[in-house]
Amino acid sequence: MSDQAFGDRLIAEIPHLRAFAISLSGSMTTADDLVQETLVRAWSYADSFQPGTNFRAWVITILRNTYFTAYRKQAREVQDSDGFYAEQRTVDGDQEIKLEVKDMQKALSKLPHDYREILLLVGIAEVSYEEAAEICGVPIGTIKSRLNRARAKLAENLGLTASSAAAAPPSGERGMG
Repeated sequence: MSDQAFGDRLIAEIPHLRAFAISLSGSMTTADDLVQETLVRAWSYADSFQPGTNFRAWVITILRNTYFTAYRKQAREVQDSDGFYAEQRTVDGDQEIKLEVKDMQKALSKLPHDYREILLLVGIAEVSYEEAAEICGVPIGTIKSRLNRARAKLAENLGLTASSAAAAPPSGERGMG
């Protein structure tokens, strides 16, 4: 069967699919979603349709299977639109990262303004040394020097040892490395 003929037959079945979907789901919105999913699946599996067999039965079977798959999936899901069950969680899953971010913010706030500015420009905004020198109105050597001191001071503020800060890979033209 050609793609055109298959598409025409599929379109002709839409009213029947929709009526069956409404009777299964009891909702016009859910039925429309179900019919759309059925059409996509039928088109995807067009090569599995056997010419000479009942086309309507084939697409209705796809619709039915799609509905029951969604129904089983929905039965395993907990409806929590008001957030009741989510509030019952005892541990927030992202606590560690929040603490690390707070530690980093605190350590950054302890840096002198010039150091913090260079660290943020080069390390976070990924501005090149040349661009940072132009933005700050200082020579490139000053940028590199301030960045080096800023990294060392930040490592100190974070409680990292001098040996672990020295073991970090050297930075290139961009980033904190």
